[in-house]
Amino acid sequence: MTTNKEIVGSEEDTIVVQFNNDTNDENIEDKLNPVHEKVVNEQVHIEDYKISYWKLYSYATKHDWIIMIFGLICSTIAGIVVPMITIIFGHLIDYFKLFQAKQLSEREFLDKTNTYTLYFVYLSIVAFFTHYFYMGCWAATGERITRRIREQYLRAILRQNIAYFDKLGAGEVTTRITNDTHLIQDGISEKVSMAFAFLVQLLAAFIIAFVVNWKITLVIFGLFPLITLNGGTCSKLIVKYKGKVLNYYSKSAVVAEESISTIRTTVAFSQQKNVSKLYDSKLEYAKLPGIKSSTLSGVNIGINDLFVYSAYSLAFWFGSTQIINDETTPGNVLSVFFLVLIGTFSLNQMMPDLMALSSAKGAGGKIFETISRIPPIDIESEEGDKLENVEGRIKLKNVSFVYPSRPEIKTLKNISLDIEPGTTVALVGSSGSGKSTIVSLVLRFYDPIEGEILLDDRAIKGLNLKWLRRQMSLVGQEPVLFNTTIAKNVAHGLIGSTYENIDENKKHEMIVQACIMANAHDFIMNLPDKYETNVGERGFLLSGGQKQRIAIARAIVKDPKILLLDEATSALDTKSEGVVQDALDKASKNRTTIVIAHRLSTIRNATKIVVMNNGEIVEVGNHDELIQNSEGTYSKLVSAQEIQNEEPKSNDLEDVVDEKDYAVSKVITNETSKSYNINESNDIEKGLNIDHHYSTWELIRKISKIIRSQWYLVLIGLIGSFICGVVYPVFSIIFAKVIDSFTKPKDELRKDARFWSLMFLAIAIVSMTASIIEGLCLGIAGETLVFRIRSMSFASILRQDISFFDKEDNNVGALISVLSSNVTDIGGIAGITLGTIFRILATIIVGIIVALIVGWKLTLVVTTTIPLLMIAGYFKYSMMSGFKARTQKSHEKSAQLACEGTSNIRTVASLTREEDILKLYSDMLDGPLKEAYHNAIFGSMLYGLASCTNYLANALAFWYGARLFVSGEYDLYKFYAVFMAVLFGAMSSGRIFGYAPNMTKAKLSAETIMKLIESVPTIDSWSKDGKKIENVKGYIKFSNVHFRYPTRQNVPVLRGLDLNIKPGQFAALVGPSGCGKSTTIGLIERFYDVRSGTIQIDEIDISTLNVNNLRENISLVSQEPSLFDMTIKENILFGCKSDQKPTQEDIERVCKEANIHDFIVGLPDGYNTPVGNKGTQLSGGQKQRIAIARALIRDPKILLLDEATSALDSESEKVVQVALDKAAKGRTTLAIAHRLSTIQHADVIFVIKDGKVAEEGTHQELLAKKGIYYAMVQEQYLGKTN
Repeated sequence: MTTNKEIVGSEEDTIVVQFNNDTNDENIEDKLNPVHEKVVNEQVHIEDYKISYWKLYSYATKHDWIIMIFGLICSTIAGIVVPMITIIFGHLIDYFKLFQAKQLSEREFLDKTNTYTLYFVYLSIVAFFTHYFYMGCWAATGERITRRIREQYLRAILRQNIAYFDKLGAGEVTTRITNDTHLIQDGISEKVSMAFAFLVQLLAAFIIAFVVNWKITLVIFGLFPLITLNGGTCSKLIVKYKGKVLNYYSKSAVVAEESISTIRTTVAFSQQKNVSKLYDSKLEYAKLPGIKSSTLSGVNIGINDLFVYSAYSLAFWFGSTQIINDETTPGNVLSVFFLVLIGTFSLNQMMPDLMALSSAKGAGGKIFETISRIPPIDIESEEGDKLENVEGRIKLKNVSFVYPSRPEIKTLKNISLDIEPGTTVALVGSSGSGKSTIVSLVLRFYDPIEGEILLDDRAIKGLNLKWLRRQMSLVGQEPVLFNTTIAKNVAHGLIGSTYENIDENKKHEMIVQACIMANAHDFIMNLPDKYETNVGERGFLLSGGQKQRIAIARAIVKDPKILLLDEATSALDTKSEGVVQDALDKASKNRTTIVIAHRLSTIRNATKIVVMNNGEIVEVGNHDELIQNSEGTYSKLVSAQEIQNEEPKSNDLEDVVDEKDYAVSKVITNETSKSYNINESNDIEKGLNIDHHYSTWELIRKISKIIRSQWYLVLIGLIGSFICGVVYPVFSIIFAKVIDSFTKPKDELRKDARFWSLMFLAIAIVSMTASIIEGLCLGIAGETLVFRIRSMSFASILRQDISFFDKEDNNVGALISVLSSNVTDIGGIAGITLGTIFRILATIIVGIIVALIVGWKLTLVVTTTIPLLMIAGYFKYSMMSGFKARTQKSHEKSAQLACEGTSNIRTVASLTREEDILKLYSDMLDGPLKEAYHNAIFGSMLYGLASCTNYLANALAFWYGARLFVSGEYDLYKFYAVFMAVLFGAMSSGRIFGYAPNMTKAKLSAETIMKLIESVPTIDSWSKDGKKIENVKGYIKFSNVHFRYPTRQNVPVLRGLDLNIKPGQFAALVGPSGCGKSTTIGLIERFYDVRSGTIQIDEIDISTLNVNNLRENISLVSQEPSLFDMTIKENILFGCKSDQKPTQEDIERVCKEANIHDFIVGLPDGYNTPVGNKGTQLSGGQKQRIAIARALIRDPKILLLDEATSALDSESEKVVQVALDKAAKGRTTLAIAHRLSTIQHADVIFVIKDGKVAEEGTHQELLAKKGIYYAMVQEQYLGKTN
């Protein structure tokens, strides 16, 4: 490469350098020096962040702490109340024994039992109030703190420097802000107060037992350290595996986010199956850690049971020895026994809550890691100077730069450039030469590794970042609009200016004025809602040109000092471009403007044109100076773009055409369009049958079908659960036998004690084995189900036709949310939870049967309390479930906003819209917060009721049991067998509703997912029906085609379009933005069906063809090429047909045809270079050429080019144009172009206006007509300036 090293001159100087565009060798630096490396690392470095559990409460206020502490005081009282029962039990048992031994009269016995029964009633009142308050207090504060964490997380995300996002996908942010914050909320809300109550219960039980009989207590509690050790070890491992699972899920979410947000590319290349496979491969990794985690849960519970029953065994043996030696009474032994029972029960109950706490800590790690990261380029920092008045002089001094994500390639090499205040400087040059990089550096998206950038002779590093960005306005190459109205989108440009808070009417005037300047006002006024029209997600309700004009209006509305235009008119048609160019020329007056343009006609009036190549400046001068050197780089770029222009440019032609943007069309880009006001007409959009509601039984049947192959595992697992459940009723019989033996003579007691102690040991071993089997089998089945449902749901999303994605509810954020949280909800029910529910049912049912056999009278009386317990539980459940359904919707909406902000972070940063997004997000969280308060106040009341019913049940049992005992119908064995069997059942029945919220979530989620899986789209890519064409010739014919978008029924787009394109012809569509050009391409791909008229390929109506067969013969290169976060090679292979097996030579051939091979080979990793999320590691032109290579790899019979060269510089465009001309040989090509030089050699050019063909013919024929086309050519004429 021969270069005269660049000398920056004034505008008169012209520097000429010959260069060879094909080599990139110099780009590859051996190694960054340590100073440079430090600059690069600072921008991407993330501290490895470990948090303690208490860190989750960082955002609790004093007010919150007061409420939480009050809640904990109530938890303490609630915890102490339970062990008090055992003292009552002990006394009652002693009275029963004394009465049986005739040491108490009937009168005395009944008096004593009545008194103690009343104590139960008093305790129930205390229980009601304490449970109500501790539940309510913590539920409310948990929601409040989580809300603040969500806000802080989003604030931290929006605060990060741009380099941070080169590694982070928007899908991950959505997953973290929905899924992970839900986990945090779970671990800092009512579960904390519940766990605390159980902890107090455990300690109180231990202390009281010690007071009653310290010897027995010591013997039993010797086993407790083992229980704790087991719990701790298992929990630690479970959290570790759960963390792994979450990590793999967020990786799969990135794949889903990419493919859904670029759905048109995925569909056009029929790659739904391959993308599904890629998604499944990421999910596959999550399966094993998931199985390990649920098996460990089973092991944990099993070993727990082993220790607990061993403790009972020991207690009875040792207790009976003490009774024989007259050291204690049976009542005391039983009191201690019950206290141990309560202690272990508390420990078991505490475990799931502690799990929630540790899951919260796990989920908090990543969130707080982001929150605590202070970026090196910090938008929130108040530091830095703010200049009084800005002239707008920009200077680059010896600037070198590498992208932190690709440190081995120098993008800018020692560049110096001086931009005078108030001048317009244009940057031109080949794609990837570093033009957009300069704009990014001026906005301080990144810091250079060497040199500095000055504004008014002050280094921008020393200026306040927010202030700096507010002095500039950026219009990017792919303009991003936000999902709100046109007026609000333009108003985003006023953020941070003096006009931000002016009167609404004045603001509206400014918005209208800016839109008039940007030539957007007319088309806006033709929309049904005018300035209040919602533009849809990422602005995809509008055509590319319309979007760009609104972006320009947004940029000029605040009258910025510095205007940065990165290809600001690339998506405009000629007429609009002319008007907008005038607007921009006007807008550039008295302000510094940096323009990047590939269409050179737009920059010929620039004060200074800087020609770049390979990260260096090779020429500087104005248009006239540069054009004089016919060998210069600039001259070559100009000649590449000349249009054969037969006629001289004349001014009397200006009024030939009156262009209007009537129809709002839609660019068939890779995004989804959205709509707000239309009621869908069913013939067009049969989509989701939303009205169908599945019954619970239907859902169970459908989900069972999905997991049919694992039925034996589910069966074995449930048998394990059943055995674990039956243990309790069996235990109650043994327990009653033991009590009975306490009343026998000492010799018999000694023999009985040994026998029943061994029976307890047997129960321990059976229970442990069953528990481990249950955990393993249900774990495998549950994980398999989650895997299959995720996989099926994702495949079903990709199966839907494009109109499905046009609906507001089906935006990217919402669909990702379905894949993450909804599937997790179903998975929650399928695995271990299913086993637990089955256990509880077994305990209740078998317990009641055993009790009825032993003594039916008392059983019937005590059983009457079970419905009460169940009703209380049910209310608690319905309360929680309604709440879940209502807040889910609001959280989905807010997650969508967060996802939108993150995926368009550059636009957000350049507009300094961070605070604005945070405010909107915060407002969206108000709804769920109100719901949470309502739930805390009313839901907790039902929880209190459910908690006090137990005590009342005990009171009734003892009162009636005493009566039966006195009449001689029952002895001690009968009474206690019934009492224990039913009581365990009753305690369990209350617990079943602890799983209620999970069951509700699962039902709601299962319904959403089943609707999705079973929805069959009108245009079904899975369908095998339809004719197949073996050899496509490529004859395309449109006959009187009318079309409206399904989501915008009131806006006609095509109004009787007739096209006739012969096989092998190169046809071009031109016309104003929004006239329906891109729609035509979408209809050929059969993204939608026409309303009337027909589209034929080779004289066959495409609606009768098999849709995959149709698409296999077509390739699409769209206006905003979408690449996936894979390597370059994998992106190109994405274009292959299903049965194609291309070789490396094939890949290299198409890359040479697309003029990208040399660039790829110049990269350190060549074809294995990752392109980054959405291709962000490449320049627009490089992306575009890879997209062209991807389109050519399948050797299509029909090639559709929607502005395929809009992002290319002249040099690449010329070569790619030659490549496309070559590629067009032997196939039918339909191109849409705004740059007319690219289609002047077309066989036929159709000029579209208002949804029909206004003119057709070759370039020369149309020029001769002196109609619309002629006027368009005049607009783009590139001669010497007058």
